[in-house]
Amino acid sequence: MRLCFIDSNIVVYANDRNAGDKQAKAIETVTRCMKAQNGILSIQVLQEYANIALKKLQQEPPVVLRQLKLLEGFKIVTPSSKMVRRSVEIRNLYRVSFWDASIVAAAEAADCDLILSEDLNTGQYYAGVEVINPLEPGFDISEIVEKR
Repeated sequence: MRLCFIDSNIVVYANDRNAGDKQAKAIETVTRCMKAQNGILSIQVLQEYANIALKKLQQEPPVVLRQLKLLEGFKIVTPSSKMVRRSVEIRNLYRVSFWDASIVAAAEAADCDLILSEDLNTGQYYAGVEVINPLEPGFDISEIVEKR
């Protein structure tokens, strides 16, 4: 089974009623990964989702808390000092932001095959982990999530 790291933007779009088609694709992505039990998140993803949901999406705290509880059904990568050091290395190597490098470091630490993200370059490999944008028009997430 391919392990899929789900980036913050996918979780946020899944909860953004104003995101149109992106919301539908993000919900499908999160749902398929949850059913296949191959989705992985990090503490950073949970924090970024909670912050954006409360501020930008103006969701009520009980709604955000329910969503966080649901997301806890995924395997959660917790940060370590080694991952912070690795984030600095990845940032330097690939010239990405520190926060994007932290996503890559978490995916690498969890032995993920894919990072599902709109922010990083689709098709590129970062530290041996391929990036796929599941929100692209015409993209079929089932081909990725269910592929063994």
